[in-house]
Amino acid sequence: MKDIRHPAHHRSRGPGRLAALLLTLLVIVGLTSGTTMAATDGPAHPARTQVRVPASAKDAVAAMQPGWNLGNTLDAIPDETSWGNPAVTKSLFDTLRAQGFRSVRIPVTWTDHQSTTAPYTIDATYMNRVKQVVDWALADGLYVVINVHHDSWQWIADMTTNHDKVLARFDASWSQIAATFRNEPRTLLFESVNEPQFNNATPAQKTQFLNELNTSFHKVVRATGGGNTNRLLVLPTQGCTPAQNLMDDLSTTISALHDRNLVATVHYYSWYPFSVNVAGGTRYDASAQKDLTDAFARMHDTFVAKGIPVYLGEYGTLSWPDYNHPDPIERGEGLKYLEQLGHQARVAGVTTALWDPFSYLNRSTLKWRDPALFAWIKSSWTTRSGTASSDQVFVAKSTPITAQSLTLNPNGTTFRGLWQGSKKLVAGRDYTVSGDRLTLTATALTRLTGNRAYGVNATLQARFSRGLPWKIDVITYDTPVLSSTTGTSSSFALPTQYRGDVLATMEATYADGSNAGPADWTPYQQFNQSFSPDYAGGRITLTSDFLKALHDNAPVTLKFHFWSGTTVTYHVTKSGSSVTGTAS
Repeated sequence: MKDIRHPAHHRSRGPGRLAALLLTLLVIVGLTSGTTMAATDGPAHPARTQVRVPASAKDAVAAMQPGWNLGNTLDAIPDETSWGNPAVTKSLFDTLRAQGFRSVRIPVTWTDHQSTTAPYTIDATYMNRVKQVVDWALADGLYVVINVHHDSWQWIADMTTNHDKVLARFDASWSQIAATFRNEPRTLLFESVNEPQFNNATPAQKTQFLNELNTSFHKVVRATGGGNTNRLLVLPTQGCTPAQNLMDDLSTTISALHDRNLVATVHYYSWYPFSVNVAGGTRYDASAQKDLTDAFARMHDTFVAKGIPVYLGEYGTLSWPDYNHPDPIERGEGLKYLEQLGHQARVAGVTTALWDPFSYLNRSTLKWRDPALFAWIKSSWTTRSGTASSDQVFVAKSTPITAQSLTLNPNGTTFRGLWQGSKKLVAGRDYTVSGDRLTLTATALTRLTGNRAYGVNATLQARFSRGLPWKIDVITYDTPVLSSTTGTSSSFALPTQYRGDVLATMEATYADGSNAGPADWTPYQQFNQSFSPDYAGGRITLTSDFLKALHDNAPVTLKFHFWSGTTVTYHVTKSGSSVTGTAS
């Protein structure tokens, strides 16, 4: 994935020759017994936690659950800190282990640290830095996956027109990586290439090229001997996509290699409209749910059921959370997705690795940016939690208060009641339950909204027999008010009185009904890419990408959808670089 834009520490000299021989003997003993024993490091390495790796690949990958990605770090271009994360320290892995993670995927981009001509030598300083980071993680008893990452699109994608050179460089890369790590314990896995892609290739060529890469990777690594003789090797589908035809291609490759120590890998970022909030994909609805359940069923049936383990090397969404921008995915909808993903992965027997470019764990403080969000992810590793159709109840300030209903999604649990803090609400008086329909009474909502100030007036908890409580915000709102304004195609924002409401999405159409904006295949434009709310500043920004995509002197009708269910219409016209906005 998925780049979202202290100097490297060099590893000290390793153990001497005698220690190296002992290390090799320990590895051999581990291989013979069907487990890998932790080798004793010299003074340059931290002491390692001993990990007994199951002999079977399926059991070993199961022991890697759950996993986390050191995203946008050693895969950053050109250097470790280029994409805003600090240099890695051992404390990071100490934190991850303490938080319950059992594996870490460490994406590595080698391109800017490797000669572009034969013999394609990787810079020794960079290789040592990668090894230092890997050794820190291994020392904490974590399984580790390293790979060839953004090289996939930097030069491997040119295989169509530069086949022999690409294959030679790929083989040279893995020959050097495998030799460097040959004596590491079996808790270290190699992944051939991240999200492989091939420019201007036919489907048949793409299948052929990836089979060549995966097969050559297998041959090169195994030939280096030592711990690489039976190291677990991770092979991807094209693009790491879990489409049936692509997984079938990978299954064919794995079968032909006749190696019990192979692992299939794919990535999952949800149904695309929901993953980025485009085309009306505001909710984790039936389409998004089916996309998830179908994907995990395919992983199970194609690989797991046949004894081939699956490492879901990346998961999340393509746009959330992003602490530099307003949330494109409403929080409750995102929680429902993460809760079900954890459940379906357990049902399918798939080991998961959360993609984290910076969004979840603050690498500077080693604290979770949103502990409550991480709690939902962590809970999904072991159990289910009940949810509801929404985590918001909107109460209009301008009208009399009436009862409001939500649909409970128990997810196999039993509803136990509603709480406000430590106080339990009274069934019958404050709320009623009929089947899975939860209704908050007008009496309760009158009390909860208090003086009816705009915004969140109270937060309730729907508690279930297991898992985490589902939080419900009670919100007072009125229809938002947008004002006329002018601006330019590079800077334009609509003055907005949100009045307690929250923006969900925006439609954009021309007078003839055709779609306006960069996503011209749908009227619903992408959140944060075409428009973005600024609640504190009282405005909605229309991005330059959106405005520059509009036809000149062609009036555009914008329909803003808010989470209360309210819609507000607005009109914009671009003329050259000038933009005029008119409230309806």
